[in-house]
Amino acid sequence: MADKFNEENNEELDNIIELTDEETGETVPFEHLDTVEMDGHTYFVLTEFFEEETEESDIYIMTIVTNDDGSETLEIVEDQATVMKVFEEFKTRCDGEFDFVE
Repeated sequence: MADKFNEENNEELDNIIELTDEETGETVPFEHLDTVEMDGHTYFVLTEFFEEETEESDIYIMTIVTNDDGSETLEIVEDQATVMKVFEEFKTRCDGEFDFVE
């Protein structure tokens, strides 16, 4: 995980991870909101991290995929049924913590 620091509150943000886009090589910080274990898989609920608080942000459901060479990568879940199932579980677990826009 990346070592990010919130200077305003003088606290370390240890829930921030940096992911590298394989196509562009750009590093993008994400905030880890939750980990959901479901149907024998582990899913990570992430949102793009911005230094300034934003009114709305997208949620990404990702999972670890093992490549042919044994290395692991974090990839966006493409199956919409799985995404919705994980997102519904996340919303239930985080009730009241976030305002969700449908």
